[in-house]
Amino acid sequence: MDVIVIGGGIAGVATAYQLRAAGHRVCVVERHATVAQGATYGHSGIALPTPLDVWFGPTFLRDGRQSSGGVICKTGFGGQARAFVKRLGALHGAAAFEARYALLRPLIESAENLLADAEGRFQLEYEQREGLLYLVRGSDEWALTQPALELLRRFEVPHHAMSAAECSAVEPNLPADPPFAGGVRFTAGRVANCPLFVKQLKQVLDAQGGVQFQTGREVSAIRLESGRAAVELARRLPEEARSRDVEVISGDAVVVAAGAQTPRLLAAHGVKLPLYPLRLHTLNAPVAHEECVPQYTIVDAAKRIAITRMNHRLRISGGAVLLRANQVDEPLPEALTEDALALLGEASRDWAPGAARISAALAWEGMKLLSADGLPTVGSAGHPRLFVNAGHGPAGWALALGTGRLVAQQVSGELPDLPPETVEALRPDRG
Repeated sequence: MDVIVIGGGIAGVATAYQLRAAGHRVCVVERHATVAQGATYGHSGIALPTPLDVWFGPTFLRDGRQSSGGVICKTGFGGQARAFVKRLGALHGAAAFEARYALLRPLIESAENLLADAEGRFQLEYEQREGLLYLVRGSDEWALTQPALELLRRFEVPHHAMSAAECSAVEPNLPADPPFAGGVRFTAGRVANCPLFVKQLKQVLDAQGGVQFQTGREVSAIRLESGRAAVELARRLPEEARSRDVEVISGDAVVVAAGAQTPRLLAAHGVKLPLYPLRLHTLNAPVAHEECVPQYTIVDAAKRIAITRMNHRLRISGGAVLLRANQVDEPLPEALTEDALALLGEASRDWAPGAARISAALAWEGMKLLSADGLPTVGSAGHPRLFVNAGHGPAGWALALGTGRLVAQQVSGELPDLPPETVEALRPDRG
């Protein structure tokens, strides 16, 4: 089959990789000049989520205050945002949290295996390393993490729950002040440069053949017919708008993996996804003092802020802002941007003082789609030739390899190797 994939981020390129592995010919359409330039560019680096950093459950947005969940909520929002927060609230209990994570777990395992396979098969080097240390500030937050620790034990995920003193023993650069309650260490937790991985995977696909990349092209519409599917491309230059001819790429199926642009592209076909946009922030700061740089990737478990070594820089990621749905295409008010970046700077000073030159940091901001139940949106989108792969959230970029494989299996008419209950839970029309 000829399959068109819209989006050249981690979701789109991973989907193209899995489709090509299944024997399909693929055309990837990306609006930026090259791949991995959107939300993929700002990823924290954590490859796979744990129960401690999934964006749902007991520790996430439990009372709407930025101090508790690392999310800044603009006051006065209503409508879709209010409904989204309400659905999130339904997952705060331990039982609901356990049920959702149990559905996500097979996808995590699939993605882990696929990442290892791609890495070994093509000898990829994308600044990957191991070692995650999730830190918990207070006793109340420590109590809220207990359901997550129960899930780690249930699924036999190797980890070590440690006191503050034990954390300081394995990570000597942690400051004693302010005091903290403890942490959880994952010695095998994978961290890597997501944009670099995507670019290397594109190189693999270029060398193999069978996958064409159309970069610098934006999809303006999707056409669906009983026998074929197609996408219309926006004009490159203003003078092209005078032409009556519309540039069209045709295929047998279309997969929309366009990040925050996904809902807009599908809305024209009556598809309403269970996703809500969050604006995320990243500071990329030069290393100031090598001896102060943490050996592990540090994650503030309650605020979901990650501090990751990336070559000669520290990447501090998080600072989510929840806005009204009709404001997502508008520039973020300066005050909210300052609040978000202040959260990142505070985390850097608390957990890695002296390690980074925050004054010289380059700031990034972008949109990530999040579902209220914390699961990606994957599968058929209301038409046998239209599919979607989106909504992976801020934690765990390698999930896109698992969802890409699921899409490839569905496009091929094969029985998915994920459990039926997980496939059902990922459906785009789940509400």
